[in-house]
Amino acid sequence: MNVIIQPAALSGSLRAIFSKSHAHRQLICAALSEKESVLPCPVFSQDIAATVRCLQALGAKIDTTDSSCKIMPTKGTAGTAVLDCGESGSTYRFLVPVACALGADAAFLLSGKLPQRPMEPLWQALEAHGITVSEKGSNMPHVCGQLLPGQYTIAGNISSQFLSGLLFALPLLQGNSELIITGGLQSGGYLQMTLDALQDFSITVLPTETGFLIPGGQKYMPPEVLTPEGDWSNAAFWMCAAAARGNGITLTGLRHDTLQGDRAICSVLERFGAKISYLPDGVTVHPAPLRAITLDSADIPDLVPAIAVAACAAQGCTVIENIARLRIKESDRVATICAAIHALGGRAEATENAIKIYGKPLSGGTVDGCNDHRIVMLAAAASGLCAQPVKILDAQAVNKSYPHFFEDFTALGGVVGKGVDAQ
Repeated sequence: MNVIIQPAALSGSLRAIFSKSHAHRQLICAALSEKESVLPCPVFSQDIAATVRCLQALGAKIDTTDSSCKIMPTKGTAGTAVLDCGESGSTYRFLVPVACALGADAAFLLSGKLPQRPMEPLWQALEAHGITVSEKGSNMPHVCGQLLPGQYTIAGNISSQFLSGLLFALPLLQGNSELIITGGLQSGGYLQMTLDALQDFSITVLPTETGFLIPGGQKYMPPEVLTPEGDWSNAAFWMCAAAARGNGITLTGLRHDTLQGDRAICSVLERFGAKISYLPDGVTVHPAPLRAITLDSADIPDLVPAIAVAACAAQGCTVIENIARLRIKESDRVATICAAIHALGGRAEATENAIKIYGKPLSGGTVDGCNDHRIVMLAAAASGLCAQPVKILDAQAVNKSYPHFFEDFTALGGVVGKGVDAQ
């Protein structure tokens, strides 16, 4: 699908979409529990749908409606299973250790760039504890065997998702385990989200100086009410668009005490010079003259496409450092962010470890979404800064995390013209 957007300033109010990071974790814990539970989830992105169908493949029964999931947990071992992860890295990395803990003979069907995303540290940890892994690097890696308790050593500076996956799995084993984290830790807020989800489901994880001790033989027990949080990652695009132009955007359904690392968008925009009013359950972002900043993106890689919108409107050269993890997302986001800005008439350049974005008026043009939801959202959010229309190719990529993105874009005053086509 391609869309053509007419330049228009965005303003108004929206309720933030549910956080897929939070929903992934609650779904997995619920599927491993001792009794059924219901998760309110009115929007099913492609990534959440991937987690649902993979949990079903592992034996859980999940009934979905337009507003919720009823989860009846998996029982016993999972047997033989094919888990279709689509392009969801969270689904894949979280559920590989879970499948191994359940003793499944499991193949993981991967799409897009998911087969190229790093997995070797996790494979090594699993192979050292009773698991046979085959077809590594293919679009259908395979695991078999029974995961054993013990001491697990794994790097924390590649993906916190490896650690989360093990933390979901190790409590199920009949023996105690220790998880030792080496190489520092990136995206620590997302690991804390996992720890909080485990605590909500009555799972004990004990912190140590080097990682965690995980008692074995535990049982997941769901809380009385499951409530996924609003998503700061996707809200960031509306916030950055509002900071650059318009009459302000109010976003509700967002928790200020969240563990989502991408809540950092508030402090980032304030550094640019944006005006933010804090509400009990959200924020209002007001436009203001923006100035360039230098930013470390190591812990907030998913915010960089949204931040690029604000950088295009800021006076001076914004420097976004520590960009290595951007190269292994749904696209090489170092390249695709720069390409999108160039396509719109802006100026951006990449060095080995930084993206430089120079604030200047944008002319408009055609942006290739590169099958990357966040590149599509970047182009749409930046359209309000353009003098001429913006055409976005592969716009359907937003379905990965935000299926009704263009409906919300229109609700905020965005103009998606007749040039929508199905090429």
